[in-house]
Amino acid sequence: MNYILKILLSAVAVVLLAKLIPGVTVDTYTTAIWVAFLIGVLDTILKPILVVLTIPVTILTLGLFLFVINAGLILLADSWIDGFSVSGFWAALLFSILLSFLESILYKVLEK
Repeated sequence: MNYILKILLSAVAVVLLAKLIPGVTVDTYTTAIWVAFLIGVLDTILKPILVVLTIPVTILTLGLFLFVINAGLILLADSWIDGFSVSGFWAALLFSILLSFLESILYKVLEK
């Protein structure tokens, strides 16, 4: 139940950020739920593999390469889900940073 609530809160964050960030569009609320679900799955399965494979670059850039990995996952979700569009790398980078920030705030509200 808690996982479903987190997906729904993430979907709300996706919709809010799509309205705020130029270059990011979400067609429907159902699409936002699928985007939140896919980003959660990608963060759980693919991100740890990418982090391990890019340890030297991550160390060299003092951890900033993790932002690139997050933006890449957003662009991957963009290519897999119809109705979700991100115009480019910089929009994906801003979207991933703000999504992480907004999700952390929403999850803290959920814990209380």
